[in-house]
Amino acid sequence: MDVLSDVIAVTRAGRARSAHVRWHAPWGQEFTSVPGSAGFQVVLQGSCWLLPPDAEPLQLGAGDVVFLPHGSGHTLADSPESLATAPACGPGDHQLSEPYASDTVDRSGDSGPVTTVLCGAYQLDPSRAHPLLLTLPDLIHLPADPGHRPELSSAVQLLATEVENPRLGTDAAVPALLDTLLLYILRLWFSEQPSQKTDTGWAAALNDPSVTAALHAIHQAPGSPWTVAGLAAEAGLSRAPFARRFALLTGQPPLAYLTWWRMTTAARLLRTSNAPLRSIATQVGYTSEFAFAGAFKRTYGTAPGAYRRAS
Repeated sequence: MDVLSDVIAVTRAGRARSAHVRWHAPWGQEFTSVPGSAGFQVVLQGSCWLLPPDAEPLQLGAGDVVFLPHGSGHTLADSPESLATAPACGPGDHQLSEPYASDTVDRSGDSGPVTTVLCGAYQLDPSRAHPLLLTLPDLIHLPADPGHRPELSSAVQLLATEVENPRLGTDAAVPALLDTLLLYILRLWFSEQPSQKTDTGWAAALNDPSVTAALHAIHQAPGSPWTVAGLAAEAGLSRAPFARRFALLTGQPPLAYLTWWRMTTAARLLRTSNAPLRSIATQVGYTSEFAFAGAFKRTYGTAPGAYRRAS
């Protein structure tokens, strides 16, 4: 798997949820902060304003996508004047009470302009958060751009159709489309960062061919006996320049990231498979089950067997 696919696979927990909601102006809705989650808002029809914490209101139009990777609280409203009267909406309220739902919120009859929003949330596991996600801003705004980002627009429309009109197979389609939407949001944000703003960090790392080659090698074969020299060869650089560049862009030396990914992979295998500990140790690069158990306990504070039983 490539790096971005792995990030989604290891960080997601539970089932993503979404809802198709229509409001008639005037309206306002506060979404409370939900630690351990990531949320999104997509305007399908009409327009609205988003008020993020400690920031100026942001006007949104049809086709705009907003992603909140850290579950930050925010408010949506038909106008800035409606923000002050917005009631709070938590993760258990109507918008996200089911894996998918079609609901209408009408706070003032049918006289005002209609705004239709696709909203949702991904449950994340903070203990498995990839450093790539930790460096994201509190709010990512991908404005509508006709003819641009066609894959994102297609994913939004497919998801909106399934959520608004559930049919046979919707229960399988919605989770897959939610993961696809998340993938496209992250892919586009990382690929569209201006070069002058990404001299360091994961956006720069994912756009750097040498570092990306080394990351792919680690993710594709965590059990290989990698050395800095071996990863440098994958990157097409000599050892010292590679080590400096990798650490500068990702924030970790190559072997520190390798160890972190091995332990993350081991934890996933312990949770999702019945493979023997010896087999898991081999898959993540340890020739000794004892050495693997020691490394795992240093990372997670518990032995692999106890971690599996608790999971």
